[in-house]
Amino acid sequence: MRNLKLYIEYDGTDYAGWQRQPQNPHQHTIQGELEKLFSQLLQEPIEIIGAGRTDAGVHAVGQVANFKTHNHTFTLEKLRYACSRMLPAGIVVKKVEEAPLDFNARFDARARTYRYFIITEPSAIKQRFANYINLRLFDISRFDVDAMRQASQMLLGTHDFTTFSKIGAHRRSHDCTVHRVRWIERRNQLMFEITANRFLHSMVRLIVGTLIEVGGKKRSVSEFEHALNAKNVDYAGAAANPAGLFLWSVQY
Repeated sequence: MRNLKLYIEYDGTDYAGWQRQPQNPHQHTIQGELEKLFSQLLQEPIEIIGAGRTDAGVHAVGQVANFKTHNHTFTLEKLRYACSRMLPAGIVVKKVEEAPLDFNARFDARARTYRYFIITEPSAIKQRFANYINLRLFDISRFDVDAMRQASQMLLGTHDFTTFSKIGAHRRSHDCTVHRVRWIERRNQLMFEITANRFLHSMVRLIVGTLIEVGGKKRSVSEFEHALNAKNVDYAGAAANPAGLFLWSVQY
């Protein structure tokens, strides 16, 4: 038995998220495409375990996954080469390596980092990988990044993030521990980074959507705090466009 660890990058624009959807076999997913390829190559059913279950349209530069196989025919380099030739556009396996048999990409992860990109000028290229926001919709010339940073600091530590999760998701616990948050502002571009031990369904997109309202002066910092403490998704802003979101790295 071998346990193989994958480092994966993908453009999620044309995929229905990471997780396979047996109930919708016509939907293309990252996990589904990987399982189809490795099952074909290794001539046995393969189940891929991913560190993060990204939503439809969300990208990754640092996804980590693993799977177990009885096949010892393929070397690591041959597997990676087969991936480069046979995977559909938008999915790249950057590295394949042997892992201990008890390694689990999802449950062994200590933290995950996501980045969200916002642009304030339209771009035919960048809009595939960023959320374009027309500042005229907020009647402002620039976002109040200081207010966005101030509100973001309230996310640090362990909280019940029910407000920033889709209804019905993660029924057992909505507690997450956020280790780090930051906003970086460059000309006509903002980047939000958040690192936590776990994330709920659509959590980052709901947080960013609400922080956009803070930066656009549609919601105060104190109102953001009230929303977090309300533990009710009705208090969150609209989920931000998935195009801007990346699973950036996984820490073990």
